[in-house]
Amino acid sequence: MKIQLCAPTLTRVPYTACPLCSGTAWIELRRDDCTSHPLYQPDLPATIGWLGCETCGHVFTEGWFDDEASARLMERANPLQLASAAAEEHRITAARLVQRVSVVRGALGGRWLDVGFGNGALLTTAEEFGYEAVGLDLRGEGAAELQALGYDARLGSLADLDASERFDVISFADVLEHTPFPAETLTAAAAHLAPGGLLFVSMPNVDSYPWKVLDRKGANPYWTEIEHYHNFSREHLYWLLRRTGFEPCDYAVSERYRAGMEVIAVRLGDES
Repeated sequence: MKIQLCAPTLTRVPYTACPLCSGTAWIELRRDDCTSHPLYQPDLPATIGWLGCETCGHVFTEGWFDDEASARLMERANPLQLASAAAEEHRITAARLVQRVSVVRGALGGRWLDVGFGNGALLTTAEEFGYEAVGLDLRGEGAAELQALGYDARLGSLADLDASERFDVISFADVLEHTPFPAETLTAAAAHLAPGGLLFVSMPNVDSYPWKVLDRKGANPYWTEIEHYHNFSREHLYWLLRRTGFEPCDYAVSERYRAGMEVIAVRLGDES
Protein backbone atom coordinates (compact mmCIF):
# COMPACT_ATOMS: atom_id res chain seq x y z
CA MET A 1 0.00 0.00 0.00
CA LYS A 2 1.29 3.47 -0.88
CA ILE A 3 1.99 5.95 1.89
CA GLN A 4 0.44 9.41 1.69
CA LEU A 5 3.16 11.88 2.68
CA CYS A 6 0.86 14.83 3.38
CA ALA A 7 -2.26 14.56 5.50
CA PRO A 8 -5.44 15.03 3.43
CA THR A 9 -7.37 18.22 4.04
CA LEU A 10 -10.65 16.61 2.94
CA THR A 11 -11.88 13.60 4.86
CA ARG A 12 -14.85 11.26 4.91
CA VAL A 13 -17.81 11.82 7.23
CA PRO A 14 -17.99 8.58 9.26
CA TYR A 15 -21.13 6.48 9.13
CA THR A 16 -22.68 6.12 12.57
CA ALA A 17 -25.03 3.33 11.43
CA CYS A 18 -25.38 0.96 8.49
CA PRO A 19 -26.91 2.98 5.63
CA LEU A 20 -29.23 0.09 4.79
CA CYS A 21 -30.51 -1.38 8.05
CA SER A 22 -29.31 1.24 10.61
CA GLY A 23 -27.37 -1.43 12.50
CA THR A 24 -24.53 -0.07 14.62
CA ALA A 25 -22.17 -3.06 14.67
CA TRP A 26 -19.74 -3.79 11.85
CA ILE A 27 -16.31 -5.15 11.09
CA GLU A 28 -13.60 -3.70 8.85
CA LEU A 29 -13.32 -6.04 5.89
CA ARG A 30 -10.37 -4.45 4.10
CA ARG A 31 -8.54 -1.21 3.37
CA ASP A 32 -7.51 -0.32 -0.18
CA ASP A 33 -5.22 2.24 -1.75
CA CYS A 34 -7.13 4.56 -4.11
CA THR A 35 -4.30 6.89 -5.17
CA SER A 36 -4.17 5.34 -8.65
CA HIS A 37 -7.84 6.12 -9.30
CA PRO A 38 -8.19 8.73 -12.09
CA LEU A 39 -10.33 10.98 -9.87
CA TYR A 40 -7.98 10.89 -6.87
CA GLN A 41 -6.45 14.18 -5.76
CA PRO A 42 -3.85 14.64 -2.99
CA ASP A 43 -6.19 16.48 -0.63
CA LEU A 44 -8.49 13.42 -0.53
CA PRO A 45 -7.87 10.36 1.68
CA ALA A 46 -5.42 7.90 0.12
CA THR A 47 -7.27 4.78 1.26
CA ILE A 48 -10.81 3.41 1.45
CA GLY A 49 -11.89 1.33 4.41
CA TRP A 50 -14.70 -1.15 3.66
CA LEU A 51 -17.08 -2.28 6.41
CA GLY A 52 -19.41 -5.25 6.72
CA CYS A 53 -22.61 -4.74 8.73
CA GLU A 54 -22.96 -7.46 11.37
CA THR A 55 -26.77 -7.10 11.32
CA CYS A 56 -27.62 -7.31 7.60
CA GLY A 57 -24.27 -8.07 5.94
CA HIS A 58 -24.24 -5.04 3.65
CA VAL A 59 -20.80 -3.82 2.52
CA PHE A 60 -20.15 -0.07 2.65
CA THR A 61 -17.34 2.43 3.12
CA GLU A 62 -16.28 3.87 6.46
CA GLY A 63 -17.79 7.22 5.48
CA TRP A 64 -18.94 9.52 2.69
CA PHE A 65 -17.63 12.75 1.22
CA ASP A 66 -19.28 16.03 2.21
CA ASP A 67 -20.17 18.75 -0.31
CA GLU A 68 -16.65 20.19 -0.43
CA ALA A 69 -14.95 16.85 -1.02
CA SER A 70 -17.63 15.78 -3.51
CA ALA A 71 -17.05 18.98 -5.46
CA ARG A 72 -13.38 18.03 -5.77
CA LEU A 73 -14.36 14.68 -7.23
CA MET A 74 -16.71 16.39 -9.68
CA GLU A 75 -13.85 18.52 -11.06
CA ARG A 76 -12.75 15.55 -13.15
CA ALA A 77 -14.51 12.77 -15.00
CA ASN A 78 -13.53 9.33 -16.16
CA PRO A 79 -13.29 9.23 -19.97
CA LEU A 80 -16.40 7.03 -20.20
CA GLN A 81 -18.37 9.59 -18.16
CA LEU A 82 -17.85 12.35 -20.71
CA ALA A 83 -20.70 13.24 -23.03
CA SER A 84 -20.30 11.76 -26.52
CA ALA A 85 -17.69 9.25 -25.31
CA ALA A 86 -17.88 6.24 -27.70
CA ALA A 87 -21.37 7.48 -28.55
CA GLU A 88 -22.17 4.94 -31.27
CA GLU A 89 -21.01 1.91 -29.26
CA HIS A 90 -22.92 2.96 -26.15
CA ARG A 91 -26.03 3.81 -28.20
CA ILE A 92 -26.33 0.14 -29.18
CA THR A 93 -26.11 -1.02 -25.56
CA ALA A 94 -28.53 1.69 -24.43
CA ALA A 95 -31.01 0.67 -27.13
CA ARG A 96 -31.24 -2.86 -25.75
CA LEU A 97 -31.85 -1.43 -22.29
CA VAL A 98 -34.60 0.93 -23.49
CA GLN A 99 -36.25 -1.91 -25.39
CA ARG A 100 -36.21 -4.16 -22.31
CA VAL A 101 -37.71 -1.50 -20.08
CA SER A 102 -40.39 -0.81 -22.69
CA VAL A 103 -41.28 -4.51 -22.94
CA VAL A 104 -41.67 -4.72 -19.16
CA ARG A 105 -43.83 -1.58 -19.23
CA GLY A 106 -45.89 -2.88 -22.13
CA ALA A 107 -45.61 0.55 -23.70
CA LEU A 108 -43.16 2.70 -25.64
CA GLY A 109 -43.00 6.41 -24.88
CA GLY A 110 -43.80 8.63 -21.93
CA ARG A 111 -41.45 10.58 -19.69
CA TRP A 112 -38.04 9.11 -18.81
CA LEU A 113 -35.70 10.60 -16.20
CA ASP A 114 -32.06 9.48 -16.34
CA VAL A 115 -30.27 10.35 -13.10
CA GLY A 116 -26.50 10.65 -13.50
CA PHE A 117 -26.59 10.56 -17.30
CA GLY A 118 -22.78 10.57 -17.70
CA ASN A 119 -21.93 10.21 -21.38
CA GLY A 120 -25.58 10.74 -22.34
CA ALA A 121 -26.02 7.42 -24.16
CA LEU A 122 -29.12 6.31 -22.25
CA LEU A 123 -30.69 9.77 -22.19
CA THR A 124 -30.28 10.37 -25.91
CA THR A 125 -31.30 6.83 -26.90
CA ALA A 126 -34.47 6.98 -24.81
CA GLU A 127 -35.31 10.19 -26.67
CA GLU A 128 -34.61 8.45 -29.99
CA PHE A 129 -37.11 5.73 -29.07
CA GLY A 130 -39.84 8.31 -28.52
CA TYR A 131 -39.58 9.06 -24.81
CA GLU A 132 -39.62 12.60 -23.49
CA ALA A 133 -36.22 12.28 -21.86
CA VAL A 134 -34.84 14.40 -19.03
CA GLY A 135 -31.34 14.02 -17.62
CA LEU A 136 -29.76 15.01 -14.31
CA ASP A 137 -26.02 15.05 -13.65
CA LEU A 138 -23.62 16.75 -11.25
CA ARG A 139 -20.96 17.41 -13.89
CA GLY A 140 -21.63 20.63 -15.74
CA GLU A 141 -19.51 19.89 -18.82
CA GLY A 142 -21.71 17.02 -19.96
CA ALA A 143 -24.92 18.93 -19.28
CA ALA A 144 -23.74 21.89 -21.35
CA GLU A 145 -22.70 19.69 -24.27
CA LEU A 146 -26.03 17.88 -24.44
CA GLN A 147 -28.02 21.09 -23.96
CA ALA A 148 -26.21 22.51 -26.99
CA LEU A 149 -27.55 19.55 -28.98
CA GLY A 150 -31.12 20.23 -27.85
CA TYR A 151 -31.51 17.70 -25.03
CA ASP A 152 -33.13 18.41 -21.66
CA ALA A 153 -29.94 17.73 -19.71
CA ARG A 154 -29.92 19.49 -16.36
CA LEU A 155 -27.14 20.18 -13.90
CA GLY A 156 -28.35 18.96 -10.52
CA SER A 157 -29.88 16.09 -8.57
CA LEU A 158 -33.31 14.74 -7.66
CA ALA A 159 -33.57 17.40 -4.98
CA ASP A 160 -33.58 20.06 -7.70
CA LEU A 161 -36.68 18.71 -9.45
CA ASP A 162 -39.99 20.47 -9.05
CA ALA A 163 -42.12 18.45 -6.63
CA SER A 164 -44.87 18.16 -9.24
CA GLU A 165 -42.71 16.51 -11.95
CA ARG A 166 -43.69 12.92 -12.66
CA PHE A 167 -42.08 10.29 -14.87
CA ASP A 168 -42.99 6.89 -16.28
CA VAL A 169 -39.41 5.61 -15.99
CA ILE A 170 -36.52 6.69 -13.77
CA SER A 171 -33.08 5.20 -14.35
CA PHE A 172 -30.05 5.01 -12.08
CA ALA A 173 -27.44 3.43 -14.35
CA ASP A 174 -24.51 2.70 -12.04
CA VAL A 175 -25.44 5.62 -9.79
CA LEU A 176 -27.03 4.27 -6.60
CA GLU A 177 -23.73 2.94 -5.24
CA HIS A 178 -22.42 6.53 -5.44
CA THR A 179 -25.07 7.88 -3.05
CA PRO A 180 -24.30 7.98 0.69
CA PHE A 181 -27.84 7.04 1.73
CA PRO A 182 -29.50 5.06 -1.07
CA ALA A 183 -32.80 4.58 0.78
CA GLU A 184 -33.31 8.35 0.78
CA THR A 185 -32.48 8.48 -2.94
CA LEU A 186 -34.97 5.73 -3.80
CA THR A 187 -37.68 7.31 -1.65
CA ALA A 188 -37.15 10.58 -3.53
CA ALA A 189 -37.37 8.70 -6.84
CA ALA A 190 -40.63 7.03 -5.79
CA ALA A 191 -42.13 10.48 -5.20
CA HIS A 192 -41.53 11.33 -8.87
CA LEU A 193 -42.99 8.08 -10.24
CA ALA A 194 -46.68 7.41 -10.59
CA PRO A 195 -47.85 4.08 -9.14
CA GLY A 196 -46.93 1.46 -11.72
CA GLY A 197 -44.00 3.49 -13.03
CA LEU A 198 -40.70 1.68 -13.52
CA LEU A 199 -37.32 2.13 -11.90
CA PHE A 200 -34.14 0.89 -13.59
CA VAL A 201 -31.00 0.40 -11.49
CA SER A 202 -27.63 -1.12 -12.33
CA MET A 203 -24.49 -1.62 -10.28
CA PRO A 204 -21.79 -4.21 -9.52
CA ASN A 205 -22.99 -7.42 -7.84
CA VAL A 206 -20.75 -8.75 -5.06
CA ASP A 207 -22.33 -12.19 -5.36
CA SER A 208 -21.65 -12.57 -9.08
CA TYR A 209 -19.16 -15.07 -10.46
CA PRO A 210 -16.94 -12.41 -12.12
CA TRP A 211 -16.70 -10.50 -8.83
CA LYS A 212 -15.52 -13.61 -7.02
CA VAL A 213 -12.96 -14.39 -9.72
CA LEU A 214 -11.63 -10.83 -9.64
CA ASP A 215 -11.36 -11.04 -5.85
CA ARG A 216 -9.48 -14.35 -6.03
CA LYS A 217 -7.00 -12.84 -8.49
CA GLY A 218 -6.58 -9.69 -6.39
CA ALA A 219 -7.69 -7.69 -9.44
CA ASN A 220 -11.10 -6.36 -8.41
CA PRO A 221 -11.22 -2.66 -9.41
CA TYR A 222 -14.32 -1.89 -7.38
CA TRP A 223 -12.51 -1.93 -4.03
CA THR A 224 -10.56 1.15 -5.13
CA GLU A 225 -13.51 3.06 -6.64
CA ILE A 226 -13.15 6.37 -4.82
CA GLU A 227 -16.67 7.46 -5.87
CA HIS A 228 -18.42 4.34 -4.51
CA TYR A 229 -19.93 4.05 -1.04
CA HIS A 230 -21.59 0.63 -1.39
CA ASN A 231 -21.02 -2.83 -2.81
CA PHE A 232 -24.45 -4.39 -3.23
CA SER A 233 -25.55 -7.99 -3.56
CA ARG A 234 -28.77 -8.77 -5.41
CA GLU A 235 -30.33 -9.79 -2.09
CA HIS A 236 -29.51 -6.47 -0.43
CA LEU A 237 -30.65 -4.45 -3.44
CA TYR A 238 -34.01 -6.27 -3.56
CA TRP A 239 -34.48 -5.75 0.19
CA LEU A 240 -33.81 -2.02 -0.20
CA LEU A 241 -36.13 -1.68 -3.19
CA ARG A 242 -39.00 -3.34 -1.33
CA ARG A 243 -38.37 -1.20 1.73
CA THR A 244 -38.69 1.98 -0.35
CA GLY A 245 -41.87 1.15 -2.25
CA PHE A 246 -40.71 -0.91 -5.23
CA GLU A 247 -41.10 -4.52 -6.33
CA PRO A 248 -38.32 -6.03 -8.49
CA CYS A 249 -39.75 -7.59 -11.64
CA ASP A 250 -36.81 -8.15 -14.01
CA TYR A 251 -33.14 -9.10 -13.56
CA ALA A 252 -30.34 -9.11 -16.14
CA VAL A 253 -26.57 -9.20 -16.37
CA SER A 254 -25.09 -5.82 -17.22
CA GLU A 255 -23.50 -5.23 -20.61
CA ARG A 256 -21.94 -1.98 -19.41
CA TYR A 257 -19.54 -3.01 -16.64
CA ARG A 258 -17.87 -6.16 -15.33
CA ALA A 259 -19.70 -8.10 -12.62
CA GLY A 260 -22.70 -5.80 -13.03
CA MET A 261 -26.39 -6.45 -12.52
CA GLU A 262 -29.43 -4.66 -13.93
CA VAL A 263 -32.79 -4.63 -12.16
CA ILE A 264 -36.15 -3.24 -13.20
CA ALA A 265 -38.64 -2.60 -10.39
CA VAL A 266 -42.21 -1.37 -10.41
CA ARG A 267 -43.31 1.47 -8.16
CA LEU A 268 -46.07 0.12 -5.93
CA GLY A 269 -49.30 2.02 -5.35
CA ASP A 270 -49.82 4.09 -2.23
CA GLU A 271 -51.56 2.31 0.60
CA SER A 272 -55.03 3.55 1.31
